[in-house]
Amino acid sequence: MPFTYNYFGAVEILENAVKWIASGAMVVGGVVPYVPQYRAIKKSENSDGFSTYVCLVLLIANLLRIFFWFGRRFELPLLLQSIIMILTMLAMLDLCVNVQMMHDLSSRRRAFIDFDHRYFWKWTRFSDYVQAVLMFTAVGGYTTYLFNSSVVFVETIGFLAVFTEAMLGVPQFYRNHQNKSTVGMSLQMVLMWTSGDIFKSTYFIMNSAPAQFWICGILQVCLDVAILVQVWYYSKFPQTTRKAAL
Repeated sequence: MPFTYNYFGAVEILENAVKWIASGAMVVGGVVPYVPQYRAIKKSENSDGFSTYVCLVLLIANLLRIFFWFGRRFELPLLLQSIIMILTMLAMLDLCVNVQMMHDLSSRRRAFIDFDHRYFWKWTRFSDYVQAVLMFTAVGGYTTYLFNSSVVFVETIGFLAVFTEAMLGVPQFYRNHQNKSTVGMSLQMVLMWTSGDIFKSTYFIMNSAPAQFWICGILQVCLDVAILVQVWYYSKFPQTTRKAAL
């Protein structure tokens, strides 16, 4: 009997350890793919290969996920992941803006408060991006406060959060298509996207997360694979490159 008790006790401890490790991986794993991209931009002092719209997508998605949490509680690691991802995307934006300012000889400043749609998310200073994020947070937070009791509203916010995140690869895919090249984009980042999204989708399914989470997780994996196909295609069949508009 002692042997049986110890055996099952050890199994329970192991299961709990695996769950803690998986939760920890969920919290910090999402930002790991951006480390090689951040280092590549900083080293080359060139951000042309990286689309800052990736940052926009992730900022919106994770802010929406936080709003969703106030209406329908889900796993704490996913909430912490969103907070860390927001901070990471702001750091990426700060770097990209500083690098772009080094090469931009134009004296004209493009500011968020100009409310010029032609230059949306193409502002000159990092503070303008922060203003945009704060405005979205204020409006979204207040709206969530008003309609928090509505199941339809809360579920819609949840769907928009994960669907927006599922579209993460679209700006990068489009930029690669416009450039006819993947030069400047970190292959490590995309490979980590793919492995992370596979892990994330599995985590959602195994932890009975809302259906929106794992359905859109699978969609993310498909987009990751599409970008990897671009890497293969443009390396095998080099195209005439041109600077993308994004």
